[in-house]
Amino acid sequence: MSEQHPILAAAPHSTAAYRDAIAQSSEAVVQWLQQPEMYQGKSVAALRDRIELAFTAGGLGNAAAIERAVEFFLKDSLSVHHPQCVAHLHCPSLVISQAAEVLINATNQSMDSWDQSPSATLMEMKLIAWLRERAGFAAGDAGVFTSGGTQSNLMGLMLARDAFFARQGHSVQQDGLTGDLRKLTVFCSEQAHFSVQKNMALLGLGYRSVTQVKCDAVGRMDVADLTAKLAQARDNGDRVLAIVATAGTTDAGAIDPLREIASLAQQHQIWLHVDAAWGGALLLSAQYRHLLDGLDQVDSITLDFHKQFFQTISCGAFLLKDARHYELMRYQAAYLNSEFDEAQGVPNLVSKSLQTTRRFDALKLWMGLEALGEERYAAIIDHGVNLAQQVAAWIAHQPALELVMTPQLASVLFRYRPTDFTGDHAALGLLNQHIGDALLDAGRANVGVTEQRGVTCLKMTLLNPTVTLEDIQRLLALVISTGEGLPR
Repeated sequence: MSEQHPILAAAPHSTAAYRDAIAQSSEAVVQWLQQPEMYQGKSVAALRDRIELAFTAGGLGNAAAIERAVEFFLKDSLSVHHPQCVAHLHCPSLVISQAAEVLINATNQSMDSWDQSPSATLMEMKLIAWLRERAGFAAGDAGVFTSGGTQSNLMGLMLARDAFFARQGHSVQQDGLTGDLRKLTVFCSEQAHFSVQKNMALLGLGYRSVTQVKCDAVGRMDVADLTAKLAQARDNGDRVLAIVATAGTTDAGAIDPLREIASLAQQHQIWLHVDAAWGGALLLSAQYRHLLDGLDQVDSITLDFHKQFFQTISCGAFLLKDARHYELMRYQAAYLNSEFDEAQGVPNLVSKSLQTTRRFDALKLWMGLEALGEERYAAIIDHGVNLAQQVAAWIAHQPALELVMTPQLASVLFRYRPTDFTGDHAALGLLNQHIGDALLDAGRANVGVTEQRGVTCLKMTLLNPTVTLEDIQRLLALVISTGEGLPR
């Protein structure tokens, strides 16, 4: 009988169907967590041939639909909790985050207006205020939760662009872009996230508007080169909309010298946005918070919580230092954020977001902070950074492995380089690429393949707080044995 009630509501048949569906799904997850393989090892072609939508006239019912999802999705999913799944900034999730998802999904609140998400709106605002305090910003609630780093970076660049024009008395929101757009540029490091280019294209200025600044030997923005490029831009008559600094580059985990960059940005009156999608986790760190020195001096910040905060995807935030800049994107709609409501002090978060309908993802971080507490949260964040340093020290004593760069956050860049290898630089890079491919094809491990300073290398991103040095030693032994078995 419960199968005949498809909508979640207070009716007895509905609540019975909900309990049954959640119980069946939860049990399937528990079973999936027990499988020893990191990945079942199916190829793109095999999965494509296997997966088909069964959309019938009468429907299969909840139980059968769940069974098919388990068969075609869950069993063939990557086990991100597995100790040998280390390729990307892709974290295992907190148990409490999973519980939060149940509440978020069942209530289906929409964060665009207070009358669609009353308690959720206020909780998000209070959490933004807490994050601002952690970052060193003044008291306030200028900020919003986002889908992740790309969207947060887009907000920072868009507001930087519009603030630049507003200082000249022009409203981009009302009248669009004006003047010689070829003279507009933003600066970021060579190791900045690709979303800088992607977002500048979305903003109508194209990839050509991005000026890349050189990096030092460990991947941080070179302040001397930034100074020289700012002077060159001035001499060329170019107009710099923003500088994007990075706190935690994707591969090396490098954190740009934020205080020095902030000083230059203030000197030239340029908006400074910091992409702290990864390194922002150090806001909770007991050991490494000092690496974010100068974060309080910037204009806007990107944070991601589905990386080293261990929240389920998606969960990010954008922090804005000066709330008045939100006026650059405000739009009044009578059905969402009417002037009447705002005059009464009703908070409608659609005024702060690029999204309209938006999930209450802030609940996951809220519950995570309350469940773990400050010391435990700090410990699991610091674990990855400490483990990366231990792994690097171990690699340094392995004849067949070579450390490519000293770890800065929780990533280790290295490569397989046997002592008897006689090939050239390109051949060694291809060998390492083949190692990464072979491990994933076999379902044994997911090790990243990237390039750093012209060197093709392997990458381990050690976000999982349950992983030990012994786990990584076993993984590296697998890397070596795989390399030994490949043709050269």
